[in-house]
Amino acid sequence: MATARDNILGRVRAALGRRARDERALAAAQAYIAAHAQGPRPKVAGDLVERFMDRARDMQSTVERVEERGEIPRRVARYVNGLAAASSAESSRSGVCWPELADLDWADAGLHIEARPATGDDRLAVTGAFCAIAETGTMVILSGAATPTASILLPETHVAVVRRERIVAGMEDVFALLRRERSALPRAVNLVSGPSRTGDIEQTIVLGAHGPYRVHVLVL
Repeated sequence: MATARDNILGRVRAALGRRARDERALAAAQAYIAAHAQGPRPKVAGDLVERFMDRARDMQSTVERVEERGEIPRRVARYVNGLAAASSAESSRSGVCWPELADLDWADAGLHIEARPATGDDRLAVTGAFCAIAETGTMVILSGAATPTASILLPETHVAVVRRERIVAGMEDVFALLRRERSALPRAVNLVSGPSRTGDIEQTIVLGAHGPYRVHVLVL
């Protein structure tokens, strides 16, 4: 996908008589973006972490704080055990995680977690997030080899780890962060606001229609 995009943009630059990378044009574009006035925005008052957690709960996610990264497996295990107790049925203690979480001691927490993309047979996935939006309780997840999108779409249960310092006020701040930290946009920018849902049939909300039935957020 990236190669095809580069080829297309290369042909556009060639037709315009421009070099592969015009530093002056790039600097002018960045200056324009920096100086361009944003439209009206609601004021996000108070602590961004608390606001994100409140809005995520409004979106029917469950949320808890985690003080240390090493606590993540135990918190995931406790959450999964709670699902089993609530339904009086055995809940899956096996699943997948992103590579960035592969070094955690999942086995000690009684979980069998593999660092690979999810398939249709996986019921649990543990992922990170690029950042999160306090205004809407939304997680921003970028596609990539190390951040497979299948893991946020296929399993019934999605547990996401969001670092508190990566919680921004609004959508505009997300794209400002992308411009600062990434040389190019990824193939997809996924905005996750709670479990998947639809109201297409008789305007009745149904969870899990196009993705996870439940989303649990660990704010690290």
